[in-house]
Amino acid sequence: MAAQVDVIAPREDPWAMALGQFNRAADFLPLKRGIREFLLHPKRELTVNFPVKMDDGSVRVFTGYRVHHSTVLGPTKGGIRYHPAVTLNGIRALAMWMTWKCSVVGLPYGGAKGGVVVDPHALSRGELEHLTRRYATEISILMSPEGDIPAPDLGTDSQTMAWIMDTYSMHAGHSTPSVVTGKPLSIGGSFGRAEAPGRGVWLVAREACRHVGIPLDGAKVAVQGFGAVGTTVANLLHDHGCDIVALSDTHGGIYNPGGLDPRAVRTYRADRGTIAGFPGADRITNAELLALSCDILVPSALEAQITAANAAAVRAKILVEAANGPVTPDADDILADAGVFVVPDILANSGGVIVSYFEWVQGLQQFFWTEEEVHHNLERIMRRSFGQVLQTAGEKRTTMRTAALLRAIERVADALLTRGIYP
Repeated sequence: MAAQVDVIAPREDPWAMALGQFNRAADFLPLKRGIREFLLHPKRELTVNFPVKMDDGSVRVFTGYRVHHSTVLGPTKGGIRYHPAVTLNGIRALAMWMTWKCSVVGLPYGGAKGGVVVDPHALSRGELEHLTRRYATEISILMSPEGDIPAPDLGTDSQTMAWIMDTYSMHAGHSTPSVVTGKPLSIGGSFGRAEAPGRGVWLVAREACRHVGIPLDGAKVAVQGFGAVGTTVANLLHDHGCDIVALSDTHGGIYNPGGLDPRAVRTYRADRGTIAGFPGADRITNAELLALSCDILVPSALEAQITAANAAAVRAKILVEAANGPVTPDADDILADAGVFVVPDILANSGGVIVSYFEWVQGLQQFFWTEEEVHHNLERIMRRSFGQVLQTAGEKRTTMRTAALLRAIERVADALLTRGIYP
């Protein structure tokens, strides 16, 4: 009998969430009506339907998207997602969040996102390569090192980026490594890129603990979503004295109040395909994990995991959003009233795009940094950005999310007004 799957799936429309968050923050700013309306809309949206030849000789048609939300601050930057639940509205939301994410940490990028409606685990390696190369060809009318630079996201990795870079380079007639980031080191990737999203989450979690007054040593942590980001976060928090009391994947979660060794759990999952059944831990659902009593809760799965329906059950002191949009606007109000300190996604998980920026700069210059230099500069930007958002939250007497969006939106609006409205 197949194991019952506790699916981590979005519960609300991400685009409605993104618009709600934007409007809440924009109400604090003296934006002209036309400027506000302009920032609400994606600049361009591309939908592609393309055939892929499968291993058995059959042909399947897949649907993909690439959305550019803003180009005001610079080239668009954003990952490519392979997942069965990919929708145009979801990609729109992720592109908007990328605009604010790049802006709040001071990067010279606008926001973009891409995706294909596919379960990558259901394809062979050859089929995945064919799909990737055809999708890259379809969206290459938007891609360039100066215009739109993709990166990995859910369901994609450094190999995916290598295929995209090679496809683009074949069309260009010369190698163009800076057209994507998140590449393998052997073809122009950056040290520290793979773990950057999780390292950024760990850095702001540390800053949040200092602000709230919770010692890291012995802090109890629950991580929803034990993928690449969740694994890095769990490992770093564990290495710095935290007790990882709960972890989960799409099959459900495990709980041990005395703490789990995330590296041992990772090894167990590699052997069995799931963390369910890990020795010495109780089986829990993803919903139960979100309601555990803990110091730090790290949602690291998909959007809209904490909503008005379950926010009151959250008992964490600090919530650090490793995923994009895991908390809905209605849930934000409930968490704020309960005194939960929320570090929003556009700040918390910006480590990936920050080190992607480092990789892009290194690729353009063909001058590469050491791992120590990457970590140092990532920490410098994360600490500075956290402090700036915290200061704004205090001055405006609002939440960290609204403060982060305020800073991000204001920077984009100022740049737009400075550039002027063409023609």
